[in-house]
Parts: sequence; C-alpha cells; structure tokens
Amino acid sequence: MSDKLYSKIGEVAALTSLKPSILRYWETEFPQLKPVKSRAGQRLYTQNDIALIAELKRLLYGEKMTIEGARKRLRSGSRQRAAEPLSSEICNDKKKTVIDDIKQELRSLRDML
Repeated sequence: MSDKLYSKIGEVAALTSLKPSILRYWETEFPQLKPVKSRAGQRLYTQNDIALIAELKRLLYGEKMTIEGARKRLRSGSRQRAAEPLSSEICNDKKKTVIDDIKQELRSLRDML
C-alpha cells in the first residue's frame, strides 16, 4: 500500500481492479464507505476506505454474498480477516495483473521474431 494519505478514485480502481462506477455505487449501498471530497468534488479515499473496499470485494465476489448480506456482515462487525491481509490480497492481485501484462508483452515480442 502507498504511504499517501488519500488516493483518487482512479488510483483506487486500478489498485483494486474495480471500475470507478462500482466504487461510486458501493458508496450508495454501504454507509461505511464515505470518501472525503476535495474542493473540486473529487473523491479521496483513505487507507481505511481502501481496506473496506477490499473487504467488500472479497464478500461480494469471493464469497458471492448479496449486497444485503455484505451489509449485514459489515454491520455485525464480524469481519473474517483483518485489514493487513486484505492489503496483501490487493497487492497480490496487482502483482498478478502486472505479471500477466509482462507475459503478454513477451508473447508479442516472441511472435514478432
């Protein structure tokens, strides 16, 4: 994770492999996700927001929960993982994406030869 205090929506989207529209939608569905807004109206996410987004991604995509089920899980406070493993999960997703991109580039170079 970055040492930055705030991250813009595009940065968070790239980090979590989610579309910005998904992040904006989740803000309407999960009251815990409230990024601050700059004077220009840009969303600025804290590290806690990013950890929450990773938890939501795990619940919704990994555990295949419904929005309501994820909402209840968050309300009950029974998170099954701490923020630190979530951070490493995001990093692992990012690493996999980078490795896949490198592989594709190498294949393209091989095909050119």
